[in-house]
Amino acid sequence: MFIGHSSCRMPTVKIVVAGSNMIEIPVSLEQAVSQAKEATKIALEAGVKRICIEIIIPEIALQSQDLTLEFISIFENKESGLKVFFPDTGSAALARRDWGKTIFEISDLGNRGITIENKLLETDQILLLVAPSFTEIGAIEKLCSLANNRPIIFLIPQFEDMSIVGIGYVAREIQKRFLNTLESVYYFHPLDEFLIVHSYCSPWYTYSRKEESYQLINKKNHKPSQEDLESLIVNEVTASNHNVSQLSRTGFLTEIQRFMNFLSK
Repeated sequence: MFIGHSSCRMPTVKIVVAGSNMIEIPVSLEQAVSQAKEATKIALEAGVKRICIEIIIPEIALQSQDLTLEFISIFENKESGLKVFFPDTGSAALARRDWGKTIFEISDLGNRGITIENKLLETDQILLLVAPSFTEIGAIEKLCSLANNRPIIFLIPQFEDMSIVGIGYVAREIQKRFLNTLESVYYFHPLDEFLIVHSYCSPWYTYSRKEESYQLINKKNHKPSQEDLESLIVNEVTASNHNVSQLSRTGFLTEIQRFMNFLSK
């Protein structure tokens, strides 16, 4: 059994009381990673089978190897059973080279002579998909079908941009048959004026950034849509006539750089 907790909690940083629930705002991107790891452990213990971890910051997919190595520390006390899938053979080969010998298997979602059926073994008990995108949707759906009841973790999936599959029938079908089957266990998305954060067992919280602090402005039981965000932006601008200062923008960019430095250590 995974080390976890029977109730939803996160590392103590900043607490905002919302009814009987408490949600903690990550004050750094390192904190977001820590929260994502904790939420994943709790979800696994609760029996969630399709876990989605989204940390949406610019170019985070370029740091996917380092982020994966940090994330899989939650399995460090486990023996074999974890298999890590990278999107293609090149990224999988780089991970093998850089990581050396590991207690888990490394594979890819590519199709260069080896089918997905032959890449999934009976000994693979937990599957971790690193930065998967709609480009690999065929292999991903096949893997999910073959996995049956085994947990699959989608780490920083690149599913936000639907342009690769269009906005018509194909996109709606993928949304219905695949994306809707995933459980959003952790979501962290800092924007210029807002921060959206969600963790397993908590609502979706939207905060407005006020210089160096955050103000809770919305709470939903589902992910805010683009229309929701647009409405919030209009309301915020109308109410305060305040745009994000250059100082806060600079601070956010500095924080991203600090997080990238953290991953590269």
